[in-house]
Parts: sequence; C-alpha cells; structure tokens
Amino acid sequence: MKPMAQAVYWNPKAETMSRDALAALQLQRLQAAVKAAWDGNPFLHQRWNQVGVKPGDIQALDDLRLLPFLTKEDFRLGYPMHMLGVPPADLREMHMSSGSTGSPVAMLYTAADLDQWAECMARCYRMAGLQVGEAIQITPSFGLFNGGFGFYHGARKAGQFIIPTGSGNTPRQIKMINDFQVRGLMGVVSYGIRVLEVLQETGGAIPSLKVGIFGAETFSDKLREKIENGLGIETFDIYGMTETGGVGTGGMDCPAHVGLHQWEDQYIIEILDPITGKPVADGVFGELVYTSLTRQAVPIFRYRTSDLTRVASRQTCACGRTGLRLDRITGRVDDMLIVKGVNFYPKQVEQALMEIPGVLPNYQIVVEEVDGVRDVRINVEAQAGVTGFIIEKHLKEKLGFSPKGDVFAPGQLARQEGKAKRVFYKDADGSLK
Repeated sequence: MKPMAQAVYWNPKAETMSRDALAALQLQRLQAAVKAAWDGNPFLHQRWNQVGVKPGDIQALDDLRLLPFLTKEDFRLGYPMHMLGVPPADLREMHMSSGSTGSPVAMLYTAADLDQWAECMARCYRMAGLQVGEAIQITPSFGLFNGGFGFYHGARKAGQFIIPTGSGNTPRQIKMINDFQVRGLMGVVSYGIRVLEVLQETGGAIPSLKVGIFGAETFSDKLREKIENGLGIETFDIYGMTETGGVGTGGMDCPAHVGLHQWEDQYIIEILDPITGKPVADGVFGELVYTSLTRQAVPIFRYRTSDLTRVASRQTCACGRTGLRLDRITGRVDDMLIVKGVNFYPKQVEQALMEIPGVLPNYQIVVEEVDGVRDVRINVEAQAGVTGFIIEKHLKEKLGFSPKGDVFAPGQLARQEGKAKRVFYKDADGSLK
C-alpha cells in the first residue's frame, strides 16, 4: 500500500486560481459586498452617502478608490456594535484587540464569518505542511484576544489533533509536546523564544516538533534563524489582525519563505503612501490597506492597518499559489523612532542585535529624554564575553548612532506572558511604561 500523498493545499481552486479569474471574482464579490453594506450597514451607508458614493459607482476594481478609508479610530468610536451590518441575533462570537491603549476594538462574527476565518486558517495549516490528524499545540490564551480561538477554529476545519494548552507553564508545555508527539507549535514568536530558553536551561529536547507558526509580533530573519536552529523546526510568519477578522486572515509565508501569501479571493490588498494615501509601485514600502469581500457582521472597506510592507511579487510562487505575496511586516507607521536625527524601526534593532554572537533574544528599547533631548537605551541579555562596547559598535554600524545600554545575564530582563513588549518609555521618575 502506497503512503498517502501529503496535501499541499487546503483549497486548491482558490489558492491556484489564475490572475484573470481572481480579478473577475474580486469584482463580483466587491460589488456584492458594497451593495450588502449599503442596504444593511447604517454606519457604512452614512459614511458613503457623505462622500456621494453609491453601489452603482463600483464598476471596476479601481473604483474601490472612490470609497473613504476606515481607521482604527472608526472601530474605537464604533464600539461596541455601531459598525454592525447584521441583526444582533445573527452574531455567534466576538473578540477584541490585544492593544493596551485607547478604547478597545471589537470584532463580531456571524457563523459564516467564523467559517471564513477557519477557511483562511486551514489554508495556513496545509501551507505549513501540517496534515489531517497531526497534533498541534495552541499556546495563545483562549479569551478576547483572537489568537487562541483563531488557531482553534482553523484546526477544527483542517482536521488537526488539537492540544489547547493556552499560555504559560512552559515546562508543562514541553512535557505535553513530548507526551502527545506534537508536530506544530502555534503562538507568538516570543513564546517560541521562551520554549527555547527552558530547553537550554534543562537540557531537554522536543524531537517530534517540526513546525512553528508564529504571529502577532514582527520578528527579524536573524531571530527566526535562532529559533529554527535552537528548536530544530521550520517557522512560518502568520499575519492577521482583529479588524481583518483575526489571525491567518492576512495570510502566511509558504515553505519557500518569499513573502506572505494573501487570500485575494477573500480580501483586496492595497499598498499606499502613508502620507498621501496614493498607491505606490510594487516593491515600494507603504501602508497596508485591506478590503474584505466575504465578511458579514463587520465588513471592512479600505481599512488602514498602519502596518508597513510592500508587494514582493504577483507572479506564481514556487509552491504553486497565485495570490500576491507581501514582504513580511517591517513595522508600523506609528512605530518609527527618531533619535538624534536617525529614523529606525524596532525590527531593525532586533535584526542588528541578533547578528552579534552571544546576544540573546530578550532585549529592551528604552526611549528617554535627557535635558529635553530624546535618547534611546538598548538593554540586552547576552552570554559571558559580550560587552557593551561590542553592542554599541555594531549598532553604530547598522543604525548610524551609538545608543547607551547595559548587558544583562540570561534571565535578568523581565518577561511578559503572551506578546512581548520591546519598546518602553522612561518617565521622569525613572519608571518604564
């Protein structure tokens, strides 16, 4: 008896559709989505009516640009259900953003929305090579944050064997990976780092683990390399946010690791100049903007994510998928730091730090003001022999300025459950926030 061939796609028709067929489907779905929102979503109806746009104006995909943008502030002002486009009785679930500032952002789901989310996630599981019946361990918490439930809904649809541990208690997590022969670990990348730390401290191993799917945090190629070499796994960068419907709705990279595959039968993607709002050429970095084509409860039209990326390719990938690929997220429009006249993003700091032998993945970027002048301090954990001079010299070469900072022994810098906090601001009293 021949062994069963490994499934490469979850939905071959959608994932390998020709560009022409995809464009035709997008227009059909966009027109239907705009008509449904005009008829059933008072918030969007009023917004579009104010700028003089009606469903009949959307005759081509480029006509999408007639619609006004949505922003996170719209979601905050629309809390809890002012952006709803279906009767409340049709709702089946809700989640909220994990952000710690401002009013919360809520995403509401019909049964069809949950299935759409699960469809996106099931594609991600197959893209990572995870097959029906193989065990996965879901480490994000099961609560208002969408991560745990997003991985769960997709795993149910994809037929995975689910170990729903949630967050924390890393020694127990490692024991369960070994006890149940877990093949895939789901979580935030900082938790992958924590698993690696505990294994190194205890001398343990997790031979069954082959795949890590990590989201919610940007991570550099060097950090990815450290995790893959340390855990003996292949990592995949998964994308999505509360406003697009949750983890996986923004796609993931495939085993070729040449960009984030987008589900263009579900979303229209634009890359715009963050200042002018105009489209940028492929290959040029800009702000990522999403329009949903199939979501019901809270559809989004031209939602400005504040995330920075670029179109990596519109050509068919080596994996056979035809949807456009985006470069991995480099940072956020509002994350850029300006210190001593130099502009940089936290991910650039991480990339530079991970290039230094002996520097460990836990670090802090502390922004402070001294006599009215903004400065930055970079604290890192490192093995013996790594000095502040070594770090300062390398960062000077990579970033163009010499930050202050201290070197700490492994385990001395604070850790957070879930998504790691990398950038801190120092108050006048010396406290960090």
